[in-house]
Amino acid sequence: MTSDLPARMLRLLSLLQTRREWSGTELADRLGVTTRTVRRDIDRLRELDYPVEGTTGHAGGYRLASGTAMPPLLLDDDEATATAVALRTAAGHLTGMEETSLRALAKLEQVLPARLRTQVAALQQTTAAIGWETGGPRLAPELLATLAAACRDHETLTFDYTTRHGTAAPRRVEPHHLISSGGLWYLLAHDTGRDDWRVYRLDRIAGPAPTRHHFTPRPVPGGDPAAYVAEKIATAPTRYRAVATVHAPADTLRCRSWALPARIKPLDERTCTVDCSGNHLPAIVQTLAALDTDYDLDADPEVTAHLRRTAERLHHATATQS
Repeated sequence: MTSDLPARMLRLLSLLQTRREWSGTELADRLGVTTRTVRRDIDRLRELDYPVEGTTGHAGGYRLASGTAMPPLLLDDDEATATAVALRTAAGHLTGMEETSLRALAKLEQVLPARLRTQVAALQQTTAAIGWETGGPRLAPELLATLAAACRDHETLTFDYTTRHGTAAPRRVEPHHLISSGGLWYLLAHDTGRDDWRVYRLDRIAGPAPTRHHFTPRPVPGGDPAAYVAEKIATAPTRYRAVATVHAPADTLRCRSWALPARIKPLDERTCTVDCSGNHLPAIVQTLAALDTDYDLDADPEVTAHLRRTAERLHHATATQS
């Protein structure tokens, strides 16, 4: 019906913004109309200067291409809330995004309904209260955007990767998931050259380039991307070794410690080990301090020396208090 046209056009535009490409049949099913109606609506969007391209292939389809100006973004309540919270926190984690994030946030909050402004404020206060600044490397937003788009569109990527030993080599991967942990971002991908799963730190990736070659996603081992990455991080080689035998149940430590769950191993009902090993001595100190109970430590000499220096500074600071 003609009266449904404006709402349908907005819905069509919203769908085109959520995926790189849609077939005419998929759009018709989502909108509850015929493919002929979809074609007419696409023509109407083009008359309004929206750069909708037709694509070739097995079934053909449509995609919203980049134009001379960005069209209005249509967000539902959840998307608008998530975007506002992300913009509020972007300045502390992405290089060069401070002023840009604030400008975008001001525009978004100006049009947010009152109910969403309240929700955004509550979420931001909560995340700020529980956040933990780890001093991790700051990332360029273009890097995250490129990798996220490749994961979303199942598009093979090439990039140069610098290992922990400082050597760089080209990689060709099928990207699946982005995972954030302990102030660092990781890419979980299937390396086509090694025919195996790999976890890449984003701050070591340079020059990511989409190949326009699409792949069928593989099942992640174990079915849980975050758990898989956590296990790989926990078992990765580290510069400093530090293993604490803690006089507390493993479940208690999982709730209390910054350590990854995979690094906490029960010995019996009352004792467990926590692998606090890492590449940064201050981070090891933070993990040990978070244990908040008695433990015995088996660690490299560099770790124990750093702990003694830290303890001496703490003792000196508290000794001066009256």
